Amino acid sequence: MSTTTARKIEHRIGGSATAGTSARTSPVWDPATGVQQAEVVLAEPADVDAAVAAASDAFEAWRDVSLTRRARVMFAFRELLAKHADELARVISSEHGKVVDDAKGEVIRGMEVVEYACGITSQLQGEYSDQVSTGVDALSFRQPLGVCVGITPFNFPIMVPMWMHPVAIATGNSFVLKPSERDPSVSNMVAELYAEAGLPDGVFNVVHGDRAAVDALLEHSDVAAVSFVGSTPIARYVHEKATAQRKRVQALGGAKNHAVVMSDVDVDFAATQLTAAGYGSAGQRCMAVSVATAVGDAADRLVERLEAKARDIKVGPGGDPGSDMGPVVTPEARERISGYIERGIAAGANAVVDGREADLPAGGFFVGPTLFDNVGQEMDIYTDEIFGPVLGILRVETLDEAIEAINRQSYANGASIFTASGQAARTFTREVETGMVGVNVAVPVPMAFYSFGGWKDSLFGDHHIHGPEGVRFYTRAKAVTTRWPDDGVDRVAHRGHMHFPTAV
Repeated sequence: MSTTTARKIEHRIGGSATAGTSARTSPVWDPATGVQQAEVVLAEPADVDAAVAAASDAFEAWRDVSLTRRARVMFAFRELLAKHADELARVISSEHGKVVDDAKGEVIRGMEVVEYACGITSQLQGEYSDQVSTGVDALSFRQPLGVCVGITPFNFPIMVPMWMHPVAIATGNSFVLKPSERDPSVSNMVAELYAEAGLPDGVFNVVHGDRAAVDALLEHSDVAAVSFVGSTPIARYVHEKATAQRKRVQALGGAKNHAVVMSDVDVDFAATQLTAAGYGSAGQRCMAVSVATAVGDAADRLVERLEAKARDIKVGPGGDPGSDMGPVVTPEARERISGYIERGIAAGANAVVDGREADLPAGGFFVGPTLFDNVGQEMDIYTDEIFGPVLGILRVETLDEAIEAINRQSYANGASIFTASGQAARTFTREVETGMVGVNVAVPVPMAFYSFGGWKDSLFGDHHIHGPEGVRFYTRAKAVTTRWPDDGVDRVAHRGHMHFPTAV
């Protein structure tokens, strides 16, 4: 595998680029060619300390900035994101591998959270009750926590962080982002756009790194809250380690998303949606559909249409306008996915389309779309989150059987149903045990003014991400009871002043 002289990607701390104290670096590949295009510095604890200190200092002033001024920064930031959307998408595509149009869609979905944060003045409206007792009023409001941290995955290098930091910053917190070291450049670009939008230095910081940086952030005494998106084992680790330090934590884990296809549906429509949901971004999405559960006689027709559509997908470099699907992110990812395909065949599943046999470009980290039929629920291609372009068909006879299969999973991020029956859709949405549900929608990612999150092993913590739950996560409530006696004397007669106060 060839390499070139690599540019260095540095941290962004307190408004400045810095290589920090570490001599360690990690390669950043061009997944379409297999050539190293950059190296990213990996933070040591001292670098994390510097970022948290900058954020802590900035918080003292930023928390007192008016809601109106915070919203104006968000409006300016949103306009800069829109202005630079094409550039941001190209940078994402070059390091992640996804096609540029898909990367631009990620930018837009992240921008929607910024738009939600632009309305923070209404989201932080408090409550007031007059005369709750004689001469006594009550009110409540929410205040920011302090330094908040985001630890984010490679698969959505701009969207997932923007599920976090716009809401955190708009509510008055400062933020330290630890993005994936696999595609880090766009996070530095976001820091530059924030600065151009007028955000004070230190309110948003970027620290690149691996486990050393993560552990330092989880253990840091000045960090108030941690948001995480990644695999379930790491989500569990982050939750346990950070909550042990008395931090507020939302940790979103893995998924094995199912889409149920009923026999009454337009199978071609369902297959078109499932093809995009299963193979878009090479299956490297936490909301990718990896199991199509075919009910009754829908199965044969569905397999036929999915096979045809999978074979029509053009696999190529993400920057090529003719590509439908790009490479996976690293050579290790390619080998892991290929191993699952091999084991699926050995376990007895029917590889209708084997992505290893596709006509693929040379040199990059490519795996073609793979379609398995007759998948058994005991097979690891069914139980495991493969995180690649592998779609399995599970055949069942009834909707109840389909729901039972989904509910047996330890993952519970999202699930969808394709049907023409309102009754089937209602039964499914009420009975399926996942945090997000789609009806004739394969990827039911909620809009920014709702909240994103799963159940069971797909979420550790009490809060979903962005939307109203995001506002609650990044703030804490304060209740105030007030009395203003005339002339400084309480003229309300009370019987038994030593008793617990009650309304009179």
